[in-house]
Formats: sequence, C-alpha cells, structure tokens
Amino acid sequence: MDRETRVHAERHFRGLRDGVPGGGGTPGRVAFIQAPEAFSYADFFRSFLLPNLPCVFSRAFTEAWGSRRRWVTPAGKPDLDHLLRKYGDAVVPVANCGVREYNSNPKEYMVLRDYISYWKDYIQGGYSSPRGCLYLKDWHLCRDSSAEDVFILPVYFSSDWLNEFWDALDVDDYRFVYAGPTGTWSPFHADIFCSFSWSVNICGRKKWLLFPPGQEEALRDCHGGLPYDVTSMLQHCGPPLEIIQEAGEMVFVPSGWHHQVHNLDDTISINHNWVNGCNLASMWHFLQRELCAVQHEISEWRDSMPEWHHHCQVIMKSCSGINFEEFYHFLKVIAERRLLVLKQGAERASEHDPDTGLGLQQAAFDISRLTEVLASVIAHPDFQRVDTGAFSPQPLELLRRLEEAMAAIAEL
Repeated sequence: MDRETRVHAERHFRGLRDGVPGGGGTPGRVAFIQAPEAFSYADFFRSFLLPNLPCVFSRAFTEAWGSRRRWVTPAGKPDLDHLLRKYGDAVVPVANCGVREYNSNPKEYMVLRDYISYWKDYIQGGYSSPRGCLYLKDWHLCRDSSAEDVFILPVYFSSDWLNEFWDALDVDDYRFVYAGPTGTWSPFHADIFCSFSWSVNICGRKKWLLFPPGQEEALRDCHGGLPYDVTSMLQHCGPPLEIIQEAGEMVFVPSGWHHQVHNLDDTISINHNWVNGCNLASMWHFLQRELCAVQHEISEWRDSMPEWHHHCQVIMKSCSGINFEEFYHFLKVIAERRLLVLKQGAERASEHDPDTGLGLQQAAFDISRLTEVLASVIAHPDFQRVDTGAFSPQPLELLRRLEEAMAAIAEL
C-alpha cells in the first residue's frame, strides 16, 4: 500500500463514522479485470475492497499456479488420476447436494481415493448415482498435507488477517479446495464472519448468483429464515448479479454478499475466506448480532442460570466458531504484528514484511482500523463481563499502545 492509498482509505472510514455515504452503490454488472500488468493493488483496494464490490480476474492472473498445470488434463478436465496418486490417502469432507439439512447439506468424511472412485462412477452413470450428488467441500489441503505449489497468493488478497491469525496458532485455516462433478452446488449463504472470499476455478465453470447486502431481506420467510435454494425465490427480489466463471478465472466476493454457486462442469476450485481492516468492523457487527441471537434463544434462563452471560459466550463459540474472548485474541495477534512493523520503521518502508507480505503504509492503515474496532469492543457491556484477568496485554493497555502508534502514524 502506498501513502496516497492509505490516506484515501482513512478518509473513507472517517466519512462512514461521520455518516457520509461511502459511494459505490450496486453495479449493473460485475467488472472484469483483464491484464495483471495494468491493475495494481491500489487499483483493487480503491475500486473493489473499500466500496465492497465484486469483480472477476482473468485467467492471466493464475497462469503460474502449479494446480493449473498438474490438476488438469490436456482436455481441460480434472486430472483425477493425478489427484489420486498425490493425495489419495487424504481424508476429505463431502457434502450431499441432494439432501437438505436445515439450509445446508449433510457432510461425511471420505478417503479421497473413494471419492474419486465415486466421481468416475458418477460420470459413467450419466451423472447419476444411488449415492446422490456428492461434492467435496472445505478440504484444508494446504493445512493437512504437503501442497505441491498449488497456488500463488495474489497480492490483492495478501492482507489476510484471518489466515495470518490461524497460521500463528498453527491449528486451522480458511483455505479450501472444492471439487465435484457437474450439478454440484452450494446453497444460498453469506460467508463466515462477514468475511471476504476469493475463488479460482482450476478447471471447469461455475455460475454465481450474487446479492448485495440488504437484498437478502426480501427473501426471508415469516420466521426470518433465508431460502435454501434462491432460484425459486427470485421473483421476490431484485435480479442478482450473475457470473459465469470460466477455468482459471478468479472471483472476488465482497463482505456480506449472499450468493449461491452451481458447478456447470466437472470443476475444481481453490477458495479462501479472509478478513482485514476493510471489513473488520463488519466482522465485529456480525459477532454482536450472533451474541444477541444466542441471548434471545436462552433468555428464559437468564435469571435462573448461574453465569448466564458466560454460557452465552460458550454457546456462541460452538455455533459461530468464535466469541468475544477469541475475537480479542485475534485483534491482539494482528495488532502486535503491525506494531512490530511500525517499530521497525523506516528500514521497512520500501520493502515487504515477510510475515504479512505488506509494508509500512499497510501496517499504519491496519493500526488505524484496529484502534477503532478495539475501542468499540472494550466499550461493549458484554465484553466488559468477560473475564480478562489472564489476558496479556490487558485490553486497555493494548488500546493505549495502538493510540500511541496512531500519533506516530500521523507523521508518516
């Protein structure tokens, strides 16, 4: 990030705090980015990340990826035999697209060689099987095995706090492989934590239906629930943005955009969820809504249940994967890393940080966003009920350090 882009971004968020509309609106179509050499990080940041708008990158952006060379046959089909040789013993999660379980599909775990055997039989059976329509989803390939130069992280998505945090803990990540035959699909949803996501088709085509934030409200039923399959509900809302994603192309899905995705061919894709300073406040608002939902569900036990507020946090973590305590830890890890970059100062201004792939101006922007959101967290009455005795540093101390850094940033 350059200084001009940082100043522009900080002005954008200052305008949002002051009630000034951020601009952007909803586009009539999804922008297509053709040439890597003509499209900078600053271009992406200003045109898509800040205004929270989708775009598609051409296959030129992923030509150097190992998976595009090794996972695809000369005919452009998934090279199932290569995947079998390389990863056949991996245990992978598989969803049954033909069975509805609430607003999703039930999952089981299979050895990859068994899934590939199923896939081949499914093709030979005319894309039909008594076992149903099975879709390999959310395979943590890069976490669970030695990935063979699978992908090169695009610079546009390099400010990825979610995976930076989980990499620091060395227990999880939000990097996934999806693979399945023609007809597999993902029901209507928005991504976890109001995260951004990016998705690259290694081979095959996908059809995306994208709905900007707020448009999903017209689709809720009398109980407030959202549809499982939005294609049966399109008469109740404005038309979605539609993308036909070709092999090699990369889709950027903004924060809070609901979407439904269908595989039009036998398809393999790589997908990441990610959070950074641009959608950190959205993640925090999402967590507050999740806690309110839990509190509403068990409100009748509020007076009779000892440590009711603590139990709400426990339930929230089991349902959402994170609660207020872990969110603070997330902020702390990222904050301490950015403060270190800032401390190292001028010698890093012209080079990239090896841990984040980002420079001094990006660290300065990140600190400004962390300061604002952490102040909101500390002021929240439910966070004030969290036992922070073992936290190091204490929340107010971390906020003080960030505020001191903000004063130094003003000089950059």
